[in-house]
Amino acid sequence: MYDAFTLSNGLRVVAEPIGHFRSVSVGLWVGAGSMTELPQENGLSHFLEHMLFKGTERRSVRDIAEEMDSIGGQLNAFTSKECTCYYAKVMDDDLPIAMDVLSDLLLNATLDAGELEKERGVILEEISMVEDSPEDVVHELLSGAALDGSPLAQPILGTNEGIAAYQAGDLARYRDTHYRPDNTVLAIAGRYNAERLRALCEAHLAGFAARQTPELPERKRVFSPTLLRKEKDVEQLHLCIGFPGIEMGDPDIYPLSVFNNLFGGGMSSRLFQRIREESGMAYAVYSYPTAYLGAGLYTLYAGTSAQHVDAVLAMLREEVERVLADGVTQEEFIKARAQLKGGYILGLESASSHMSNIGRGELLLRRIQSEDEVIEKIDAVTIDDVTRIATSILKHDNAASAVGRDVGRIAEDKLLWR
Repeated sequence: MYDAFTLSNGLRVVAEPIGHFRSVSVGLWVGAGSMTELPQENGLSHFLEHMLFKGTERRSVRDIAEEMDSIGGQLNAFTSKECTCYYAKVMDDDLPIAMDVLSDLLLNATLDAGELEKERGVILEEISMVEDSPEDVVHELLSGAALDGSPLAQPILGTNEGIAAYQAGDLARYRDTHYRPDNTVLAIAGRYNAERLRALCEAHLAGFAARQTPELPERKRVFSPTLLRKEKDVEQLHLCIGFPGIEMGDPDIYPLSVFNNLFGGGMSSRLFQRIREESGMAYAVYSYPTAYLGAGLYTLYAGTSAQHVDAVLAMLREEVERVLADGVTQEEFIKARAQLKGGYILGLESASSHMSNIGRGELLLRRIQSEDEVIEKIDAVTIDDVTRIATSILKHDNAASAVGRDVGRIAEDKLLWR
């Protein structure tokens, strides 16, 4: 059961009561992420997320931290390719305080020039931190290779050049165009008073009004079977093989998720067992699907040494070809489907996860699926569905990325399986 209504300014509210909890999670979900940025705006969604915590007309940076600490609450935010979320988790009696703080950040952040300069340095350090993690770099590089021509190829953090150049006016313009009631969802999960909820939301968010209409980048459904490499002086070579996946909201995400569990999604999966356990040629090897609005990726990853790189790439390819030739077995299908169901249920054992589920669903798809609906869809997946979706994805030409020392020496046909 959910409580759902629209405020007088058009902002959507979705709430899920969980009466046996003594906590409540609340999140403001804004449809502003790297995929909504024009090329000259790349990184502004994430920069703005940082700046909203750097003081408002009513609260200093210290005030924000001390007010949440004084009630034992948690306050944070994140930016993705599709959206930005500002969220808090507090005891149920403190929901009005959480709402007051979050709405103050949304409506009254000052974007102070002095704080902006300090936060610019923090974000540049964050970009450097990612660059120091070759495993992160190779996944970002795969997005650039596979989704070239789409705004989804843009990095969430932006680039050093862009972050170094942005000024307060750039952030203010981006906020004015993208932070709008019709582009925002308030999600609440946990223990709350349903009778007072609408009045509480109106009291804190009725003053939120649209300022300008954004210019959005064109969403192109693309997949580019290309290769990108990046030289880094590190011990391991990091490899990604990418195939076109399933977009967000497509019911085929369920058979793909079952397939992923048996292929590379866990310790009992084919890739893990063969490449790590049997051959000992990689510490980390896995696969995962990523579903975006209008696009998807299915990624295989391995980190290995230069002496083993050709053998690891050969084994990845052989496992793909084995699926295409022989499909999957009934035994591994049943185990993988049960694993997916169990992982889904265990992943919802907190108010925060429930809040994220309903907030993201309402913002991006304008629909919320209950636990029972999801379980029903997982149970309905058949082995034929899994074989069909695996075959349709893996038969495509792939994209690839490689990061490490002397990556140019890896033969292109080892990475691109045309």
